[in-house]
Amino acid sequence: MAGRKRLTRAERNIKWIEAFCCIPEGKMVGKKVKLTTKQKHWLIRIYDSPTRTFILSMARKNAKTALSAFIVLLHLCGPEARANSQIYSAAQSRDQAAILFELAAKVVRMSEDLSTYVNIRDTAKELLCGELGTLYKALSADAATKFGLSPALMIHDELGQVVGPRSQLYEALETASAAQEQPLSIIISTQAPTDADLLSLLIDDALSGADPRNKVEICTAPLDMDPFSEEAIRAANPHFDDFMNKEEVFRQASDAKRLPSREPAYRNLILNQRVEARSPFVNRTIWAENGGKPSSIDGRRVYGGLDLSAVSDLTALELVSEDGDVESTFWLPEEGLTEKSRNDRVPYDQWARDGFLETCPGRSIEYDFVAEYLRTVFDRCDVQVINFDRYNMRFLKPCLIRAGFSEEEMDRFKEFGQGFQSMSPALRELESQLLGKKLRHGMHPVLTMCSANAVTVTDPAGGRKFTKAKATGRIDGMVALAMAVSAASSGEAEEAPADLDAFLFRPMSF
Repeated sequence: MAGRKRLTRAERNIKWIEAFCCIPEGKMVGKKVKLTTKQKHWLIRIYDSPTRTFILSMARKNAKTALSAFIVLLHLCGPEARANSQIYSAAQSRDQAAILFELAAKVVRMSEDLSTYVNIRDTAKELLCGELGTLYKALSADAATKFGLSPALMIHDELGQVVGPRSQLYEALETASAAQEQPLSIIISTQAPTDADLLSLLIDDALSGADPRNKVEICTAPLDMDPFSEEAIRAANPHFDDFMNKEEVFRQASDAKRLPSREPAYRNLILNQRVEARSPFVNRTIWAENGGKPSSIDGRRVYGGLDLSAVSDLTALELVSEDGDVESTFWLPEEGLTEKSRNDRVPYDQWARDGFLETCPGRSIEYDFVAEYLRTVFDRCDVQVINFDRYNMRFLKPCLIRAGFSEEEMDRFKEFGQGFQSMSPALRELESQLLGKKLRHGMHPVLTMCSANAVTVTDPAGGRKFTKAKATGRIDGMVALAMAVSAASSGEAEEAPADLDAFLFRPMSF
C-alpha cells in the first residue's frame, strides 16, 4: 500500500516476537509477549546497525534468559532464519545450558504456529526447524572440544562465570564462525567479579570503541552510590517494576547491610557491580585510585620487597620511592609459560610479550637472572633496604656475590617474617597508604592481578597476614609490596628529627 511505513529490521523482529511468542514461565505465563521499552531498545541496537558482538549486562532476574530464547527462535524459524544455519547457546555448566533450551522449548510448545514447524529434542537439548534446515543446540563447557561447528548465531549465557581471561568453549564458538558471512554473538550476563576475567575484558574492549560493531549495554549501580538504596537497585535492574519481586530484593539488601559477609555477593548479583564474592584485602575502587603513572625511580632513594618463588612460581620485586612511586618486576620460567597461563587462568604469555613479565630460560627460576637485575637496580637507584622472605634466600645469596654485590650492599637485604608479628604492621601501613591515595602503581597488570587475589587471615589478637590458602590466584606481588612499604615507613621513622616540634610540623612524605 502506498505511503505505508516500511519496518526496520528490528521493528520487524519485535513484531514477530510479540505475534508468535508467549511468556514461558512466571506470574504471566502463557500470555503473549509484550516487550519492554528496554528490550526493544536492545533489539534495535543489535539489528538496526552492523553488529558483530552485543554484550548485555544487568543483575539477575531481569528476564535476560527469556530474551535470549526469543532471539534464538528469531534465528531458528523467524525472520532472521537462514536456510541450513546453526545456532548455539553456551553456558559453563549443563544445568545453566539447559535453562535457555528449556525456555525456548516452552515458548515453542505454547505456540500452535511454532510447534507446527519446530521439532523439540529434549535429550539432545536441540530444536530443529526441518522446513528451513536450521538447528539450535545448547552447549556447556564440556563441549569445548567440538570444533566442527559453524554457527551463524552464538548466545553466550552468563559468561561472567568464566574465571580468568580464557574459555575454551567461547573460543571454540567464536573461531568456528569464520565461515559465516555475518555472524552474530550475543553475550547476556551479570558482570564478572574482576577486571582480569573474560567478560570484563570483552566489556572494556567494547567500551573503548575500537570496533563499533562490538556494542555493550551495562545496567549497574555506580560504585560511589549507596549500595542499599532503591536508586542503586534500580540502576542495575532495568525491569525492577516489570518482573522482579521487590520485597525479596529489598530483603536481600537488608541482609547484606546487616551481614557484611553477604555484601560482596549482593553487589555482584543484585547491583551488577564488578566485585568479588569474597572480600579482598583492597577493593578495586581504592586500588584504581592509586593507579596513577609512577615517576622514574632512577637516582632516587627507594625501598624494596622481594618475594622469592619456589622453582617455577612467580617471583616478585616491588620498589617504592619516598614519594610513593612503585616499580614492579616479575619473573617466571620461559618453558611451560603457555601451560601455566592456562592453569592459572591469567595471560602470563601475553604479559611477557608486552614487557610486564620477565622470563628465565628453562623450567625454573634462575636466581642469577634475579641477582643481575638487582645489580642494575643498585647501580641506578639509592637502595636503602630490600626486605625479603627468608625462604630460598640461601640460594640467592651466592648469586648476589657473583653479581658483584659488596658486603655493605649485602647488608641492605633484611629478613622479613611472613607471620602475624611482621606482616600485620606492614599490612596496616600498606592499607594506610592506599586509603590515603599515596601510591602510584600504574595499574601494572601482574601486580593488579595479585591485588585482586590477596586476602587476609586474622589471629585472635586482631593481627593480619596474607594467606595463600584463601587466595584464588597468585599474591606474590602484594606480599612484596607490603614488605617494600614497611621498609619505607621504617626508614622514615629512623630518620625522624629529635625535635618533636620539627617532626610534627615537617611536610609529610611517603
